[in-house]
Amino acid sequence: MFHANGWSFTWGMAAVGGTNVCVRKVDASTVYSLIKKYDVTHMCGAPVVLNMLSNSPEIKPLPNPVQILTAGAPPPAAVLSRTESLGFVVSHGYGLTETGGLVVSCAWKREWNKLPATERAMLKARQGVRTIGMTELDVVDPESGLSVKRDGSTLGEIVLRGASVMLGYLKDRNATNKCMKENGWFYTGDVGVMHSDGYIEIKDRSKDVIISGGENLSSVEVESVLYNHPAINEAAVVARPDEYWGETPCAFVSLKNELTQKSSEQDIIQYCRAKLPHYMVPKTVVFKEELPKTSTGKIQKFALRDMAKALGPSSSSSRRSRM
Repeated sequence: MFHANGWSFTWGMAAVGGTNVCVRKVDASTVYSLIKKYDVTHMCGAPVVLNMLSNSPEIKPLPNPVQILTAGAPPPAAVLSRTESLGFVVSHGYGLTETGGLVVSCAWKREWNKLPATERAMLKARQGVRTIGMTELDVVDPESGLSVKRDGSTLGEIVLRGASVMLGYLKDRNATNKCMKENGWFYTGDVGVMHSDGYIEIKDRSKDVIISGGENLSSVEVESVLYNHPAINEAAVVARPDEYWGETPCAFVSLKNELTQKSSEQDIIQYCRAKLPHYMVPKTVVFKEELPKTSTGKIQKFALRDMAKALGPSSSSSRRSRM
Protein backbone atom coordinates (compact mmCIF):
# COMPACT_ATOMS: atom_id res chain seq x y z
CA MET A 1 0.00 0.00 0.00
CA PHE A 2 2.90 2.35 0.69
CA HIS A 3 5.04 1.36 -2.31
CA ALA A 4 4.26 3.64 -5.27
CA ASN A 5 0.75 4.12 -3.85
CA GLY A 6 0.25 0.35 -4.01
CA TRP A 7 0.32 0.79 -7.80
CA SER A 8 -3.29 1.91 -7.13
CA PHE A 9 -4.44 -1.69 -6.64
CA THR A 10 -5.87 -1.03 -3.19
CA TRP A 11 -7.94 1.88 -4.52
CA GLY A 12 -8.94 -0.08 -7.60
CA MET A 13 -10.23 -2.91 -5.42
CA ALA A 14 -12.32 -0.45 -3.42
CA ALA A 15 -13.69 1.06 -6.64
CA VAL A 16 -15.11 -2.29 -7.79
CA GLY A 17 -16.44 -3.21 -4.36
CA GLY A 18 -13.69 -5.67 -3.48
CA THR A 19 -12.18 -6.33 -0.06
CA ASN A 20 -8.49 -5.79 0.60
CA VAL A 21 -6.87 -8.29 2.96
CA CYS A 22 -3.74 -6.63 4.36
CA VAL A 23 -0.74 -8.16 6.12
CA ARG A 24 2.10 -6.37 7.89
CA LYS A 25 4.65 -8.99 6.88
CA VAL A 26 4.69 -11.62 4.15
CA ASP A 27 4.59 -15.06 5.74
CA ALA A 28 3.55 -18.20 3.86
CA SER A 29 1.46 -19.76 6.63
CA THR A 30 -0.35 -16.46 7.22
CA VAL A 31 -1.07 -16.03 3.52
CA TYR A 32 -2.48 -19.55 3.20
CA SER A 33 -4.66 -19.14 6.29
CA LEU A 34 -6.03 -15.80 5.02
CA ILE A 35 -6.74 -17.24 1.57
CA LYS A 36 -8.84 -19.92 3.25
CA LYS A 37 -10.49 -17.61 5.79
CA TYR A 38 -11.52 -14.87 3.36
CA ASP A 39 -11.84 -16.93 0.17
CA VAL A 40 -9.22 -14.74 -1.51
CA THR A 41 -9.49 -14.62 -5.31
CA HIS A 42 -6.66 -12.23 -6.31
CA MET A 43 -3.30 -11.28 -4.82
CA CYS A 44 0.05 -9.75 -5.72
CA GLY A 45 3.58 -10.78 -4.82
CA ALA A 46 7.16 -10.49 -6.02
CA PRO A 47 8.81 -13.69 -7.32
CA VAL A 48 10.42 -14.08 -3.89
CA VAL A 49 6.90 -14.32 -2.41
CA LEU A 50 5.93 -16.93 -5.00
CA ASN A 51 9.02 -18.91 -4.05
CA MET A 52 8.09 -18.66 -0.37
CA LEU A 53 4.56 -19.89 -1.05
CA SER A 54 5.71 -22.81 -3.21
CA ASN A 55 8.39 -23.94 -0.72
CA SER A 56 6.36 -23.67 2.49
CA PRO A 57 6.27 -26.93 4.50
CA GLU A 58 2.54 -26.29 5.02
CA ILE A 59 1.62 -26.07 1.35
CA LYS A 60 -1.50 -27.77 0.12
CA PRO A 61 -3.13 -27.51 -3.30
CA LEU A 62 -5.65 -24.66 -3.24
CA PRO A 63 -9.33 -25.67 -3.17
CA ASN A 64 -10.09 -22.86 -5.65
CA PRO A 65 -7.79 -21.07 -8.13
CA VAL A 66 -6.20 -17.84 -6.92
CA GLN A 67 -5.08 -15.27 -9.49
CA ILE A 68 -1.67 -13.93 -8.51
CA LEU A 69 0.16 -11.06 -10.20
CA THR A 70 3.93 -11.10 -9.91
CA ALA A 71 6.43 -8.38 -10.77
CA GLY A 72 9.49 -6.64 -9.37
CA ALA A 73 12.14 -9.01 -10.73
CA PRO A 74 12.35 -11.52 -13.59
CA PRO A 75 10.71 -14.66 -12.11
CA PRO A 76 12.60 -17.96 -12.56
CA ALA A 77 10.61 -20.41 -14.68
CA ALA A 78 11.04 -23.09 -11.99
CA VAL A 79 9.33 -20.87 -9.41
CA LEU A 80 6.43 -20.10 -11.77
CA SER A 81 5.95 -23.79 -12.51
CA ARG A 82 5.90 -24.78 -8.82
CA THR A 83 3.49 -21.97 -7.95
CA GLU A 84 1.01 -22.88 -10.66
CA SER A 85 1.13 -26.57 -9.69
CA LEU A 86 -0.47 -25.54 -6.37
CA GLY A 87 -3.48 -23.92 -8.02
CA PHE A 88 -2.29 -20.33 -8.38
CA VAL A 89 -2.82 -18.75 -11.79
CA VAL A 90 0.18 -16.49 -12.35
CA SER A 91 0.08 -13.29 -14.40
CA HIS A 92 3.39 -11.55 -14.99
CA GLY A 93 3.73 -7.78 -15.24
CA TYR A 94 6.48 -5.20 -15.40
CA GLY A 95 6.70 -1.57 -14.44
CA LEU A 96 8.54 0.93 -12.30
CA THR A 97 7.72 3.65 -9.81
CA GLU A 98 8.72 6.05 -12.62
CA THR A 99 5.91 4.67 -14.82
CA GLY A 100 3.23 4.75 -12.14
CA GLY A 101 3.35 1.00 -11.69
CA LEU A 102 2.75 -1.88 -14.08
CA VAL A 103 2.59 -0.90 -17.74
CA VAL A 104 3.68 -4.15 -19.42
CA SER A 105 1.94 -7.52 -19.19
CA CYS A 106 2.76 -11.01 -20.45
CA ALA A 107 -0.61 -11.36 -22.20
CA TRP A 108 -1.26 -15.09 -22.47
CA LYS A 109 -1.86 -16.68 -25.87
CA ARG A 110 -4.31 -19.59 -26.07
CA GLU A 111 -2.00 -21.64 -28.27
CA TRP A 112 0.59 -21.64 -25.47
CA ASN A 113 -1.73 -23.85 -23.38
CA LYS A 114 -0.83 -26.79 -25.65
CA LEU A 115 2.86 -26.57 -24.73
CA PRO A 116 4.57 -28.62 -21.96
CA ALA A 117 4.59 -27.05 -18.49
CA THR A 118 8.30 -26.17 -18.64
CA GLU A 119 7.85 -24.26 -21.91
CA ARG A 120 4.75 -22.48 -20.61
CA ALA A 121 6.70 -21.34 -17.55
CA MET A 122 9.53 -20.00 -19.72
CA LEU A 123 7.05 -18.02 -21.84
CA LYS A 124 5.29 -16.67 -18.77
CA ALA A 125 8.67 -15.47 -17.43
CA ARG A 126 8.78 -12.93 -20.27
CA GLN A 127 7.64 -9.43 -19.45
CA GLY A 128 5.35 -9.16 -22.47
CA VAL A 129 3.62 -6.32 -24.31
CA ARG A 130 2.49 -2.83 -23.33
CA THR A 131 -0.84 -2.32 -21.60
CA ILE A 132 -3.48 0.00 -23.03
CA GLY A 133 -2.31 2.98 -20.96
CA MET A 134 1.24 2.96 -22.34
CA THR A 135 1.82 4.62 -25.71
CA GLU A 136 4.99 2.86 -26.86
CA LEU A 137 7.43 0.17 -25.75
CA ASP A 138 10.71 -0.78 -27.39
CA VAL A 139 14.14 -2.30 -26.87
CA VAL A 140 16.87 -0.07 -28.32
CA ASP A 141 20.60 0.28 -28.64
CA PRO A 142 21.34 2.75 -25.81
CA GLU A 143 23.98 4.55 -27.90
CA SER A 144 22.10 5.02 -31.17
CA GLY A 145 18.53 4.82 -29.92
CA LEU A 146 17.67 2.44 -32.77
CA SER A 147 15.46 -0.60 -32.22
CA VAL A 148 17.31 -3.90 -31.80
CA LYS A 149 16.51 -6.93 -33.94
CA ARG A 150 13.39 -8.83 -32.90
CA ASP A 151 15.30 -12.08 -32.61
CA GLY A 152 15.09 -12.80 -28.88
CA SER A 153 18.86 -12.56 -28.47
CA THR A 154 20.09 -9.06 -29.40
CA LEU A 155 20.45 -7.11 -26.16
CA GLY A 156 19.30 -3.53 -25.72
CA GLU A 157 17.74 -1.19 -23.17
CA ILE A 158 14.01 -1.22 -22.52
CA VAL A 159 12.42 2.18 -23.18
CA LEU A 160 8.88 3.40 -22.54
CA ARG A 161 6.78 6.37 -23.59
CA GLY A 162 3.32 7.30 -22.37
CA ALA A 163 1.14 9.56 -20.23
CA SER A 164 1.92 7.72 -16.99
CA VAL A 165 5.69 8.16 -17.32
CA MET A 166 7.12 10.64 -14.82
CA LEU A 167 8.20 14.13 -15.84
CA GLY A 168 11.49 13.68 -13.98
CA TYR A 169 13.14 13.27 -10.59
CA LEU A 170 12.33 16.04 -8.12
CA LYS A 171 15.14 18.61 -7.97
CA ASP A 172 17.59 16.22 -9.67
CA ARG A 173 18.15 17.43 -13.20
CA ASN A 174 21.24 15.28 -13.77
CA ALA A 175 19.41 12.04 -12.95
CA THR A 176 16.44 13.16 -15.05
CA ASN A 177 18.61 13.95 -18.07
CA LYS A 178 20.25 10.51 -17.90
CA CYS A 179 16.99 8.60 -18.29
CA MET A 180 14.55 11.02 -19.98
CA LYS A 181 15.41 11.45 -23.63
CA GLU A 182 13.94 13.55 -26.40
CA ASN A 183 10.34 12.88 -27.46
CA GLY A 184 9.47 11.64 -23.98
CA TRP A 185 11.29 8.29 -24.05
CA PHE A 186 12.15 6.94 -20.59
CA TYR A 187 15.26 4.75 -20.52
CA THR A 188 14.61 2.17 -17.79
CA GLY A 189 18.12 0.83 -17.24
CA ASP A 190 16.78 -2.69 -17.79
CA VAL A 191 18.62 -4.83 -20.33
CA GLY A 192 16.33 -6.97 -22.44
CA VAL A 193 15.55 -8.54 -25.80
CA MET A 194 12.60 -8.26 -28.15
CA HIS A 195 11.10 -11.49 -29.45
CA SER A 196 9.68 -11.85 -32.95
CA ASP A 197 6.11 -11.65 -31.62
CA GLY A 198 6.75 -8.27 -29.95
CA TYR A 199 7.13 -9.61 -26.39
CA ILE A 200 10.03 -8.22 -24.40
CA GLU A 201 12.12 -10.27 -21.99
CA ILE A 202 14.35 -8.72 -19.34
CA LYS A 203 17.81 -10.23 -19.14
CA ASP A 204 19.15 -8.07 -16.31
CA ARG A 205 19.40 -4.63 -14.78
CA SER A 206 22.28 -2.79 -16.45
CA LYS A 207 23.97 -2.40 -13.05
CA ASP A 208 23.61 -6.15 -12.39
CA VAL A 209 25.26 -7.31 -15.63
CA ILE A 210 28.53 -9.08 -14.81
CA ILE A 211 31.46 -8.40 -17.13
CA SER A 212 33.83 -11.33 -16.91
CA GLY A 213 36.83 -11.51 -19.20
CA GLY A 214 35.10 -9.18 -21.65
CA GLU A 215 31.92 -11.31 -21.73
CA ASN A 216 28.64 -9.77 -20.55
CA LEU A 217 26.67 -12.34 -18.57
CA SER A 218 23.18 -12.15 -17.15
CA SER A 219 22.79 -12.71 -13.43
CA VAL A 220 19.13 -13.59 -14.09
CA GLU A 221 20.08 -16.53 -16.33
CA VAL A 222 22.41 -17.94 -13.68
CA GLU A 223 19.75 -17.49 -11.00
CA SER A 224 17.21 -19.37 -13.13
CA VAL A 225 19.50 -22.40 -13.15
CA LEU A 226 20.18 -22.15 -9.41
CA TYR A 227 16.45 -22.13 -8.65
CA ASN A 228 16.20 -25.55 -10.32
CA HIS A 229 18.66 -27.06 -7.84
CA PRO A 230 16.61 -29.24 -5.46
CA ALA A 231 18.37 -27.95 -2.33
CA ILE A 232 18.18 -24.21 -3.07
CA ASN A 233 15.43 -22.09 -1.60
CA GLU A 234 16.55 -18.62 -2.76
CA ALA A 235 19.36 -17.46 -5.01
CA ALA A 236 20.87 -14.17 -6.16
CA VAL A 237 23.98 -13.63 -8.28
CA VAL A 238 26.23 -10.56 -8.25
CA ALA A 239 29.72 -9.67 -9.42
CA ARG A 240 32.76 -10.39 -7.28
CA PRO A 241 36.07 -8.71 -8.18
CA ASP A 242 38.57 -11.11 -9.75
CA GLU A 243 42.30 -10.54 -10.21
CA TYR A 244 42.38 -12.12 -13.67
CA TRP A 245 38.87 -11.85 -15.17
CA GLY A 246 37.88 -8.49 -13.67
CA GLU A 247 34.61 -9.91 -12.32
CA THR A 248 33.21 -13.37 -11.79
CA PRO A 249 29.73 -14.52 -10.71
CA CYS A 250 29.20 -14.86 -6.97
CA ALA A 251 26.07 -16.72 -5.90
CA PHE A 252 24.33 -16.09 -2.60
CA VAL A 253 21.94 -18.92 -1.74
CA SER A 254 19.69 -20.05 1.07
CA LEU A 255 18.88 -23.73 1.36
CA LYS A 256 15.76 -25.69 2.10
CA ASN A 257 15.96 -26.88 5.71
CA GLU A 258 15.79 -30.61 5.09
CA LEU A 259 18.55 -30.44 2.50
CA THR A 260 20.84 -27.95 4.23
CA GLN A 261 23.44 -30.53 5.22
CA LYS A 262 23.55 -32.20 1.81
CA SER A 263 24.85 -29.43 -0.43
CA SER A 264 28.30 -27.90 -0.64
CA GLU A 265 29.77 -25.06 -2.65
CA GLN A 266 31.38 -27.54 -5.03
CA ASP A 267 28.12 -29.44 -5.48
CA ILE A 268 26.32 -26.28 -6.59
CA ILE A 269 29.17 -25.21 -8.87
CA GLN A 270 29.19 -28.63 -10.54
CA TYR A 271 25.42 -28.47 -10.98
CA CYS A 272 25.74 -25.11 -12.77
CA ARG A 273 28.67 -26.33 -14.86
CA ALA A 274 26.48 -29.05 -16.36
CA LYS A 275 23.87 -26.48 -17.43
CA LEU A 276 25.73 -23.26 -18.24
CA PRO A 277 28.72 -22.11 -20.31
CA HIS A 278 31.75 -22.19 -18.02
CA TYR A 279 32.20 -18.40 -18.01
CA MET A 280 28.69 -18.08 -16.48
CA VAL A 281 29.25 -20.62 -13.71
CA PRO A 282 29.53 -19.03 -10.22
CA LYS A 283 33.10 -19.15 -8.98
CA THR A 284 31.96 -18.42 -5.42
CA VAL A 285 28.92 -19.68 -3.53
CA VAL A 286 27.98 -18.04 -0.22
CA PHE A 287 25.41 -19.74 2.01
CA LYS A 288 23.02 -17.50 3.94
CA GLU A 289 20.12 -18.35 6.23
CA GLU A 290 18.10 -15.68 4.46
CA LEU A 291 18.89 -13.21 1.69
CA PRO A 292 18.43 -9.50 2.49
CA LYS A 293 15.12 -8.14 1.16
CA THR A 294 13.12 -4.95 0.99
CA SER A 295 9.82 -4.71 2.85
CA THR A 296 8.03 -5.64 -0.41
CA GLY A 297 10.03 -8.85 -0.78
CA LYS A 298 12.62 -7.87 -3.39
CA ILE A 299 16.17 -9.17 -2.85
CA GLN A 300 18.56 -6.31 -2.11
CA LYS A 301 21.33 -6.90 -4.62
CA PHE A 302 23.15 -3.73 -3.62
CA ALA A 303 23.70 -5.28 -0.18
CA LEU A 304 24.94 -8.51 -1.74
CA ARG A 305 27.31 -6.58 -4.02
CA ASP A 306 28.84 -4.98 -0.93
CA MET A 307 29.23 -8.43 0.67
CA ALA A 308 30.88 -9.83 -2.47
CA LYS A 309 33.25 -6.87 -2.64
CA ALA A 310 34.12 -7.36 1.04
CA LEU A 311 35.28 -10.90 0.21
CA GLY A 312 38.13 -9.31 -1.74
CA PRO A 313 39.30 -10.13 -5.27
CA SER A 314 39.22 -13.81 -6.13
CA SER A 315 42.62 -15.18 -7.07
CA SER A 316 41.69 -18.81 -7.64
CA SER A 317 40.42 -18.28 -11.18
CA SER A 318 42.73 -19.27 -13.96
CA ARG A 319 42.68 -19.30 -17.75
CA ARG A 320 42.24 -23.08 -17.61
CA SER A 321 39.06 -22.85 -15.50
CA ARG A 322 37.22 -20.99 -18.29
CA MET A 323 37.77 -23.59 -20.97
